[in-house]
Amino acid sequence: MVLAAGRGERMRPLTDTTPKPLLPVRGKPLLQWHVDALARDGFTNIVINTAWLGEQIPSHFGPQPLSDMRQPLSISYSHEGRDFGSALETAGGIVRALPLLSDVFWVLAGDVFAPDFVFSPDAVQRFAASNKLAHLWLVPNPAHNPKGDFGLAPDPDHPGRQLALNQAEVKYTYSTIGLYRRELFELPWCEVPVGNPQGVKTALAPLLRRAMETGRVSAELYTGAWTDVGTPERLAELNAA
Repeated sequence: MVLAAGRGERMRPLTDTTPKPLLPVRGKPLLQWHVDALARDGFTNIVINTAWLGEQIPSHFGPQPLSDMRQPLSISYSHEGRDFGSALETAGGIVRALPLLSDVFWVLAGDVFAPDFVFSPDAVQRFAASNKLAHLWLVPNPAHNPKGDFGLAPDPDHPGRQLALNQAEVKYTYSTIGLYRRELFELPWCEVPVGNPQGVKTALAPLLRRAMETGRVSAELYTGAWTDVGTPERLAELNAA
């Protein structure tokens, strides 16, 4: 699932007429970079949620979407803006789209640039075989998030692997790329009914922290190229590189 429903307030005026995930980076929309990378690594069934200027996203991909390698894609949409008037936040949007998703699925934000990230089928298999509810990729803290989000600790059940920690002396930033199990978005972890028929806005962080407290979230550090394209200045820097 690629998250593409946000308003992009900090990107104005660029996002007054274009949804942030369609802003071009090095000649290609941010969202297209993600879709192409997923398809390159074998994941061609994709769910995208929309809200602000959401009609532009299906128009971009068209009725027969293809990756940059001309691979056929199956793209389903969860139109939060059309159905509820605005985005449902991260967890609310995932719960809304849950009927379109499998038991284990990728989640990534449509407004980050990580051109070298590998969506590894082996990582999916390891995660599916574990008892974890989520596996997160963390990155070194960028200037705009110096305190980080989560820490890392050895996983006592799986030597060589790491757990994500809510409380830690050293923290890293969540890359907004992760593997998730649908169980995290159902009772008892999440109280919003599957499909989110009322359009309840729900944040993801409280669910993750609750699961971390029971050792059900694993993580690893990613040190490849990664940018949270959150301001016009960061976008300009990427395009000037």
